[in-house]
Order: sequence, then C-alpha cells, then structure tokens
Amino acid sequence: MEGNPDQEGSKAPEPTAVAPQAVAAPPEQPAAASEPSPPPVPPEHKAAEVQPAKELPRAGSVLMFGKFDVSGVTLRDQGMARYIDITPVAVPHTGGKHTNKPFARAKMSVVERLINGMMRTEDFTGKKLKSYKAVELSFGIIAQKTKSNPLQVLVDALQNVAPREEVTRLQYGGISVPKAVDVAPARRVDLALRYICNGALETSHKSKKPIEECLADEIIGAAKNDMNSFSVAKKEEVERVAASAR
Repeated sequence: MEGNPDQEGSKAPEPTAVAPQAVAAPPEQPAAASEPSPPPVPPEHKAAEVQPAKELPRAGSVLMFGKFDVSGVTLRDQGMARYIDITPVAVPHTGGKHTNKPFARAKMSVVERLINGMMRTEDFTGKKLKSYKAVELSFGIIAQKTKSNPLQVLVDALQNVAPREEVTRLQYGGISVPKAVDVAPARRVDLALRYICNGALETSHKSKKPIEECLADEIIGAAKNDMNSFSVAKKEEVERVAASAR
C-alpha cells in the first residue's frame, strides 16, 4: 500500500510541466498583432515628400537656355516651316557642323541662326559669346514683357517680316529692267533674320538702351506687325517696290 502513494506522487508533477508551455504561448500573439500597425508619420514629413514631385521636369523635356520650354511652338506658314528648325536644344551652338553643306541651314536651330546673324553686324563680328549672351538676355526680356514663349514670339516675327516679293534685274541688250519675282521660302527666312538683326543694331545706335533690349523690342514689334519696327518697315518697302515693278 505504501508503494502506491509513491507512484501517485511521482505522477502528480507531470501536469506542472505542461503549464509553463501554455503560459509561454500567449506572449507570441500580441507580438504578431503589433507588427502590421506602422508607426504614425507626422504631417510635416508627408508635405515634404509631396512638394519635390511637383517641381520635377517632364521626362525627355529640353529647355532652351535651360529656362524656356519650346515643345508647344507652332508655325502658320507651311512654306517656311521646312526652313525654321524649332528642335529643342539646351545650347544653340553647333560649332560649324553644317558649314559648306547645301541647304544645311534648315537643320540648324533658328535661335542659333539669330545668334549668327547678330555676329554679322559691325559690333559683334567674331564675338560668338557676346552675341549668345545678348540673345539669351533678350529672350528673358521677351518672356517678361509678353508673358509667352520667346521662341513662339520669334517664329511669329519671322513669319510677319519675311517678304513675299522682291525685285531682280533683267538685261535686255544694254538695258537693265527691274522685274518682280517671288521669294523662295529659304530666302524669306534669311531676309527676315537679316532685317531683325539690322533693326536691333540701328535701334541701339539711336538710343542708350543695351543691345539685348533693342533686340527684344525689335522681335516683339515684328511679332505684332508694328510699323514702327525697322524689320516690318523694311519688308513693306521691299514689297511696295516689287509691286511697282510687276
């Protein structure tokens, strides 16, 4: 009979070994439940993350002079559209890449052609950097005065200033006779750029304004078909002489 109580006493501690396992299991459940809940983010950090995303430029966009977007420029004159290159470039400088190539000017940015046209004047001969800075500053003045894209204003000015007729000389024996002829689209662009550059130079000689302001005023006046503009007056004169020689 004494042996039986000892056996029962030895079996009694068995349930106590199971009890610690049942107690150790509950702490794992609150740890798993606490993982899905992320820490709260203050509103200041959220605003800081959203603001830079709005200021990022569009993918693949190239800004003229690093400031002006030229993607929305349009041309009305389809004849001149082939010879006015409005491809977006950051720095309009090819370094003579298209020199001595036929009709290579059509592949050159119209802004670079304007810079080269300013270099042909007596004050900017051979001074590419000076002419480049003058055109860049004039674009900033145009954007400030017109609140529109400077390249669009330049394209409108070229289309308004380009003459459609001019006079040539025909020889009949020993007599020279003037004759009105149509102007080719490529020559129309060349003459328009020449008139604008010469007009800016003439205006700078008659006033104390810097050359960039004179160039900006000349382009704005040509875009508005203002008769006070040198280039518009020159175009009207050429067409009037051609009309009289028909």
